[in-house]
Amino acid sequence: SKDEYYWVDLVGCAVLNREGAALGEVFAVEDYGAHPILKTRDAAARERLIPFVAQYIDAVDIAARRIVADWQPDF
Repeated sequence: SKDEYYWVDLVGCAVLNREGAALGEVFAVEDYGAHPILKTRDAAARERLIPFVAQYIDAVDIAARRIVADWQPDF
């Protein structure tokens, strides 16, 4: 389906929030049981864990290597 992705395809994607702020690049996808988690690292080497669920993920564009998330940089 259009909402299913191979995790390997998500690695390397840039993650931006709705306002266009960079949240880093996906370096891993982990699944601890409840739902997958995107692990991102930004230019300052700050890591974030963003749930890969429809509540937080607005768009995934594999061709453009970009994910848009409803997430704030200070989370």
